[in-house]
Amino acid sequence: MRRVAQITRLRPEKREEYLALHREVWPAVQAAIRAANIRNYSIFLHGDILVGYYEYHGEDLAADLAGIAEDAETRRWWTLTDPCQQRWADADAEPGTGPWTDLPEIWHLSEETE
Repeated sequence: MRRVAQITRLRPEKREEYLALHREVWPAVQAAIRAANIRNYSIFLHGDILVGYYEYHGEDLAADLAGIAEDAETRRWWTLTDPCQQRWADADAEPGTGPWTDLPEIWHLSEETE
């Protein structure tokens, strides 16, 4: 399992639109995320900062993310959500990553079994 955290900015003028969309995420979008071996996906909000977190349980994250990008309903969802977000100015824009920037994991407290 791989943990992934990402960050982007929420455009203040799009705040209510973005929050309304996420109160009722489309079932097809959720299904595409699940089909890509992504679990425990959360988006947190602090001011105008969005932080996403998910756990990846597959073998090829790039291929699974490409599968999400091929989903027509997800692409339609992104036409609504992407304009609400703004990539960090200092972030490297990688093709296909949208406005989200991956964050490096610097520490993790794992479960210990006795």
